[in-house]
Amino acid sequence: MARMHTRRRGSSDSDKPVADDPPEWSDVDGDTIEDRVVELAEQGHSPSEIGLKLRDEGVQGTPVPNVQLATGKKVTEILDEHDAASGLPEDLRNLMEQAVGLREHMADNPNDAQNKRALQNTEAKVRRLADYYRGDELGADFEYTPERARELL
Repeated sequence: MARMHTRRRGSSDSDKPVADDPPEWSDVDGDTIEDRVVELAEQGHSPSEIGLKLRDEGVQGTPVPNVQLATGKKVTEILDEHDAASGLPEDLRNLMEQAVGLREHMADNPNDAQNKRALQNTEAKVRRLADYYRGDELGADFEYTPERARELL
């Protein structure tokens, strides 16, 4: 159980059922799924949003419960192949959006001590995640600053 910046307990996750093949009722062609993934990415959806849309809306009316089982590739791999991936990993982008929002809130409410602490914790997470990705998915010279975060988003 990971408790990073809070005394509360984490939420438990359910395990996915073990499956090696896509379900029989979902018989969508892998190439069609890849085209839909790229189309959704061009509309500005993140990889997790793409997975949810394919699960809920499907391709040609047929839901796709698991892109990886249907195509043999993850959504991010498909996006990389078609040069449709964003420059930042999704988890880092989400944390940076949160930090920018907290910074804007702090500009309007300078005495909000609770959100000041939340901003410090969020920016600490951003820096740790940037260290993790530096060199592989980020440039070796990438440094987080609030100004740079605002530019990237």
